[in-house]
Amino acid sequence: MKIPVPVMFALIAAIALPSAAFAKGPSGKALFQKNCASCHANGGNMDNPEYTLHKKDLKKHGVKTAKDIVGKMRHPGPGMPAFSKEKISDSQAKAIASYIMKTFK
Repeated sequence: MKIPVPVMFALIAAIALPSAAFAKGPSGKALFQKNCASCHANGGNMDNPEYTLHKKDLKKHGVKTAKDIVGKMRHPGPGMPAFSKEKISDSQAKAIASYIMKTFK
């Protein structure tokens, strides 16, 4: 039995798309909610109000890029736990940092 080419492409897409979406993993927002929001709800800082995730406060403390945020996640100052690569992968840390940069202006 021959399968028409358009039907074959539709079947391949139906199989491939869900696995591609799954491979991407959780969004930056979901990762932030899981790992950061308990102390940084709405971009604030429960322990030290001077160190919020809002752009003006980040900039004031030398955090200007998503890479800087990942650096703070890996090597934070007093009061914040370090997030190792085993706890939060590099790609997850980048997703969280990107979410922070886009969300808390």
